[in-house]
Amino acid sequence: MGISWVVFLFAILLLFCSSGAVVTVDVLAAKDLIRSGHRYLDVRTTEEFKKGHVDVENALNIPYMFNTPEGRVKNPQFLELVLSACSKDDHLVVGCQSGVRSLHATADLLEADFKHVSNMGGGYAAWVETGFAVKKPEVEL
Repeated sequence: MGISWVVFLFAILLLFCSSGAVVTVDVLAAKDLIRSGHRYLDVRTTEEFKKGHVDVENALNIPYMFNTPEGRVKNPQFLELVLSACSKDDHLVVGCQSGVRSLHATADLLEADFKHVSNMGGGYAAWVETGFAVKKPEVEL
């Protein structure tokens, strides 16, 4: 097993041993939660969000990471921005493109004492694959 796998497995272990256990729900459960009043927090980049996103009322886009020439880096203001838009008692479903960034974002939110946060497994890609409604920019003719 290479060192990168060891580091990866250790990071996953740390993630699950953090203060709150991340609850991951599939897109069907996520849709039900959103229908019941949970707010959808999309943690993809602004560019990804503008290309298309889950079509739900009050969808919120706060990037967890930014693209840089060196690769993706964590948004240092992520928690501050979420706190400016949401209360720690709000019910949130967190999604990204595939479920990885949202898993990390959900763990950070739980560690910051957010009480009701779920990760949407499979992310936007799974939402689209399931055939649920998406919002895309209008195409000018």
